[in-house]
Amino acid sequence: MEIVVVDPHTDLYQQVFDLREEVLRKPLGMSLLNEDLSRDYTDTIMAGLLDGKVVACLMLHPKSAETVQLRQMAVYDHLQGRGLGRELVAAAERLATDRGYTKMILHARQVALGFYKSMNYTVVGDEFAEVGIPHYAMEKVL
Repeated sequence: MEIVVVDPHTDLYQQVFDLREEVLRKPLGMSLLNEDLSRDYTDTIMAGLLDGKVVACLMLHPKSAETVQLRQMAVYDHLQGRGLGRELVAAAERLATDRGYTKMILHARQVALGFYKSMNYTVVGDEFAEVGIPHYAMEKVL
Protein backbone atom coordinates (compact mmCIF):
# COMPACT_ATOMS: atom_id res chain seq x y z
CA MET A 1 0.00 0.00 0.00
CA GLU A 2 1.26 3.45 -0.88
CA ILE A 3 0.68 6.04 1.86
CA VAL A 4 0.30 9.69 0.91
CA VAL A 5 -0.66 13.02 2.44
CA VAL A 6 -3.75 14.31 0.66
CA ASP A 7 -4.35 17.93 -0.26
CA PRO A 8 -8.06 18.71 0.23
CA HIS A 9 -8.10 20.54 -3.11
CA THR A 10 -7.36 17.42 -5.16
CA ASP A 11 -9.27 14.49 -6.63
CA LEU A 12 -7.81 12.20 -3.96
CA TYR A 13 -9.68 14.20 -1.32
CA GLN A 14 -12.98 13.27 -2.98
CA GLN A 15 -11.99 9.61 -2.68
CA VAL A 16 -11.19 10.15 1.02
CA PHE A 17 -14.57 11.86 1.46
CA ASP A 18 -16.33 8.95 -0.28
CA LEU A 19 -14.57 6.39 1.95
CA ARG A 20 -15.47 8.28 5.13
CA GLU A 21 -19.07 8.62 3.94
CA GLU A 22 -19.35 4.90 3.09
CA VAL A 23 -17.68 3.47 6.20
CA LEU A 24 -18.21 6.06 8.93
CA ARG A 25 -21.52 7.77 8.18
CA LYS A 26 -23.87 5.74 5.93
CA PRO A 27 -24.08 2.81 8.40
CA LEU A 28 -25.32 5.31 11.00
CA GLY A 29 -27.89 6.85 8.66
CA MET A 30 -25.83 10.05 8.54
CA SER A 31 -23.93 12.03 5.92
CA LEU A 32 -20.79 14.14 5.97
CA LEU A 33 -22.72 16.59 3.80
CA ASN A 34 -24.53 17.65 6.99
CA GLU A 35 -21.33 18.22 8.99
CA ASP A 36 -18.83 21.03 9.41
CA LEU A 37 -15.82 19.87 7.37
CA SER A 38 -13.69 22.97 7.93
CA ARG A 39 -11.05 20.96 9.83
CA ASP A 40 -10.48 18.93 6.67
CA TYR A 41 -8.68 21.99 5.30
CA THR A 42 -6.36 22.42 8.29
CA ASP A 43 -5.76 18.84 9.43
CA THR A 44 -3.26 16.48 7.86
CA ILE A 45 -5.15 13.96 5.74
CA MET A 46 -3.40 10.64 5.14
CA ALA A 47 -4.56 7.96 2.74
CA GLY A 48 -3.55 4.45 1.82
CA LEU A 49 -3.70 3.72 -1.90
CA LEU A 50 -3.96 0.41 -3.71
CA ASP A 51 -3.58 0.71 -7.48
CA GLY A 52 -3.94 4.48 -7.14
CA LYS A 53 -7.30 4.28 -5.34
CA VAL A 54 -7.93 5.37 -1.73
CA VAL A 55 -8.74 2.33 0.42
CA ALA A 56 -7.85 3.68 3.88
CA CYS A 57 -7.70 7.12 5.46
CA LEU A 58 -7.26 9.08 8.64
CA MET A 59 -6.75 12.66 9.74
CA LEU A 60 -4.38 14.22 12.23
CA HIS A 61 -5.63 17.22 14.17
CA PRO A 62 -3.20 19.19 16.37
CA LYS A 63 -4.47 19.64 19.93
CA SER A 64 -1.33 21.18 21.45
CA ALA A 65 2.39 21.40 20.75
CA GLU A 66 2.77 17.87 22.15
CA THR A 67 -0.53 16.17 21.31
CA VAL A 68 -2.19 15.28 18.04
CA GLN A 69 -5.59 13.65 17.58
CA LEU A 70 -6.12 10.81 15.13
CA ARG A 71 -9.64 11.08 13.71
CA GLN A 72 -11.83 9.80 10.87
CA MET A 73 -9.93 6.50 10.53
CA ALA A 74 -11.55 4.28 7.91
CA VAL A 75 -10.78 1.25 5.76
CA TYR A 76 -13.24 -0.13 3.24
CA ASP A 77 -15.12 -3.04 4.84
CA HIS A 78 -14.05 -5.60 2.24
CA LEU A 79 -10.37 -4.80 2.93
CA GLN A 80 -10.49 -4.80 6.73
CA GLY A 81 -8.39 -7.40 8.53
CA ARG A 82 -5.52 -7.22 6.01
CA GLY A 83 -3.28 -4.90 8.04
CA LEU A 84 -3.96 -1.79 5.97
CA GLY A 85 -5.30 0.19 8.92
CA ARG A 86 -2.38 -0.89 11.09
CA GLU A 87 0.06 0.22 8.38
CA LEU A 88 -1.65 3.60 8.00
CA VAL A 89 -1.78 4.27 11.76
CA ALA A 90 1.92 3.36 12.07
CA ALA A 91 2.73 5.82 9.27
CA ALA A 92 0.64 8.50 11.03
CA GLU A 93 2.54 7.88 14.27
CA ARG A 94 5.87 8.27 12.44
CA LEU A 95 4.69 11.50 10.80
CA ALA A 96 3.45 12.84 14.13
CA THR A 97 6.78 12.00 15.78
CA ASP A 98 8.67 13.65 12.92
CA ARG A 99 6.59 16.79 13.53
CA GLY A 100 7.50 16.82 17.22
CA TYR A 101 4.35 15.35 18.77
CA THR A 102 4.83 13.06 21.77
CA LYS A 103 1.26 11.82 22.27
CA MET A 104 -1.51 10.61 19.97
CA ILE A 105 -5.10 10.69 21.20
CA LEU A 106 -8.28 9.42 19.55
CA HIS A 107 -11.93 8.60 20.08
CA ALA A 108 -12.37 4.91 19.29
CA ARG A 109 -15.69 3.40 18.42
CA GLN A 110 -16.45 0.50 20.76
CA VAL A 111 -16.05 -1.93 17.85
CA ALA A 112 -12.51 -0.64 17.19
CA LEU A 113 -11.20 -0.93 20.76
CA GLY A 114 -9.38 -4.20 20.09
CA PHE A 115 -7.65 -2.77 17.03
CA TYR A 116 -6.27 0.24 18.91
CA LYS A 117 -5.38 -1.80 22.01
CA SER A 118 -3.35 -4.10 19.76
CA MET A 119 -1.38 -1.02 18.69
CA ASN A 120 -0.68 -0.08 22.34
CA TYR A 121 -3.32 2.60 22.78
CA THR A 122 -4.79 2.85 26.28
CA VAL A 123 -8.36 3.71 27.25
CA VAL A 124 -8.54 6.90 29.32
CA GLY A 125 -11.94 7.54 30.84
CA ASP A 126 -15.40 6.15 30.58
CA GLU A 127 -17.51 5.29 27.56
CA PHE A 128 -19.25 8.25 25.91
CA ALA A 129 -21.54 8.75 22.92
CA GLU A 130 -20.30 10.39 19.74
CA VAL A 131 -22.32 10.41 16.50
CA GLY A 132 -24.88 8.43 18.50
CA ILE A 133 -22.69 5.38 19.23
CA PRO A 134 -20.35 4.29 22.06
CA HIS A 135 -16.78 5.62 21.96
CA TYR A 136 -13.77 5.62 24.25
CA ALA A 137 -10.99 8.19 24.57
CA MET A 138 -7.64 6.51 24.00
CA GLU A 139 -4.05 7.67 23.94
CA LYS A 140 -0.53 6.51 23.20
CA VAL A 141 2.81 8.03 24.05
CA LEU A 142 4.82 8.19 20.83
